[in-house]
Amino acid sequence: MPNSLWGISAIKSFLSWVNLDQGDIGLGYQTSNEALRIAEESGDIFSKSMAYSNHGLSCICRGFFTKAEQYLSKGIYYCERINFFIWNAVAHGYLGERHFQIGEYQKSKLCYKRGVWYIEQAGFGPSISNFYKIGLIRAEVMNNEKDIDLESLYGYAEENKVRELDGQIRRYIGEILLNIDDQHLTEAEGWIKKAIEENKRNGMMWNLGRDYALYAELFKRKGDQSKAKENLNKAIEILKECGADGWVKKYEKELAALS
Repeated sequence: MPNSLWGISAIKSFLSWVNLDQGDIGLGYQTSNEALRIAEESGDIFSKSMAYSNHGLSCICRGFFTKAEQYLSKGIYYCERINFFIWNAVAHGYLGERHFQIGEYQKSKLCYKRGVWYIEQAGFGPSISNFYKIGLIRAEVMNNEKDIDLESLYGYAEENKVRELDGQIRRYIGEILLNIDDQHLTEAEGWIKKAIEENKRNGMMWNLGRDYALYAELFKRKGDQSKAKENLNKAIEILKECGADGWVKKYEKELAALS
């Protein structure tokens, strides 16, 4: 594998994923771009499916949402050509997150549903499938579909076996509770605190920055501008260190609006 272009591209895609997990978004973006260049040079569909999908994730991590859709759509195209179910599931999950972030909640729902279907076809296990189901519920709530079975939702968190998802799952649940109504703010805060704790423990710095941004949103809902600013500043500081430029700009605008 190391002596072939497709193998080099695949290895770089996995290395990029590790970089992104650790919060080194700048390096992850650079590495995924190299993986994509080499995959194109090789002409190999397998490495292209991985490289395009993973570079789409890198774009999301940097906050480049228009670019993310372009790369993820092409990754999905190549995955479908070779029935690469697991990476097709991954790409659909990333695309679901992309649509969610720009307010396209119906499209986000469809992507998460497709992601769950591909995971089940691949027989990949319940943890990622449950994570996508939580993402689907999150999009439904923002789409004003709020008939949510909270016990099932909490069960998904308890059943998770993928440590890297612990914090993100808890943030998603906190976000769901924050947006169902005004009666679940205390519960939402508890889940957001758990997300912060898990992402600190696991070194998931990009996700930690987003945890603090959601915590700021909770304080905005409570009318506590001081705490909202404090947590937005934490989010901005962490995301600057990660190299997540687009997210930094987004939260700096939100911070300016509070002043």
